[in-house]
Amino acid sequence: MPDSTSAQAGVRAPASGLGLALLSAFAFGGSGVAAKPLIEAGLAPLHVTWLRVAGAALVLLPVAWRHRGLVRERPALLLGFGLLAVAGVQGFYFAALSRIPVGVALLIEYLAPALVLVWVRCVQRRPVSRAAAVGVVLAVGGLGCVVEVWAGLRLDGLGVLLGLGAACCQVGYFVLSDHGSGGDDGRPPADPLGVIAFGLLVGTAVLTLVARPWETRWSALAGTARMDGSPVPAFALLVWIVLVATVTAYLTGVVSVRRLSPQVAGVVACLEAVLATVLAWVLLGERLTGVQLAGGAVVLLGALIAQGATPKEPSRVAGSGPGASGAGALPEPEAGEGSTGVSVR
Repeated sequence: MPDSTSAQAGVRAPASGLGLALLSAFAFGGSGVAAKPLIEAGLAPLHVTWLRVAGAALVLLPVAWRHRGLVRERPALLLGFGLLAVAGVQGFYFAALSRIPVGVALLIEYLAPALVLVWVRCVQRRPVSRAAAVGVVLAVGGLGCVVEVWAGLRLDGLGVLLGLGAACCQVGYFVLSDHGSGGDDGRPPADPLGVIAFGLLVGTAVLTLVARPWETRWSALAGTARMDGSPVPAFALLVWIVLVATVTAYLTGVVSVRRLSPQVAGVVACLEAVLATVLAWVLLGERLTGVQLAGGAVVLLGALIAQGATPKEPSRVAGSGPGASGAGALPEPEAGEGSTGVSVR
């Protein structure tokens, strides 16, 4: 969580931001190794997704009530976050998986860091640092090796478009996470917990229409699932997905974007695929090849190089108001480093 000192200084905090981005990547990356045994135990992928989002929304319901003022103050931000960062990313990704290989879908989704740079350069018409651009190229290339995109590659036009939809929604995640840190209109930063809580509520409502959760095989949650042959309580896996892979992942992810910038945090987020692959190796017995290991090293190199894009000079102090210290005290983006200027991921 950002502290009052960094907020008063009005600067981004690259060191702590990097740590939070890595924690977020680990938490998000851990969702797959927990979800796969549940799917193999009889739950449909969309039902696992709905349980994940709805469970997290239920956990954060008291937080949403505490920050209910955000509904009046930042309705577009909350709606956009729920539609894009929660429902959009999940829905488009699972739809893409039904038509193209997992590795291809994952690589397309993680074109998002490159698309963030396109947004900053072409839409905002702001300069993009060379370090961020080089980091994106390395990270995307390394990610292609991690997921072995060439294995079983088959081009399906609709599947590719769905994957690009997930990538665009992930751009919205980085853009809106940064936008909530404050803007030129002088409004105070939106508390990240409140944004995430309402985003999950909106995402749950949207996914309910798509996933049809009333058809969920609830009995599967009362039994056991298997991780690399070992029995694990299915409900325990769901608890991990909700508390760690969703609540913790989104919170640390949003705060890391505000402490770094959308373009830098986007590159670091590519580590999610690397960490997911490593966790699958350790927990599910899915072995890594030499090419995958090399690709993971390239992704890490790209993420480290991208840190050179972090602003060095202090920016204008964000407006005061609710959350002027503690969790809501988040610095305003440095000019040219990812401030979005939009109302609504």
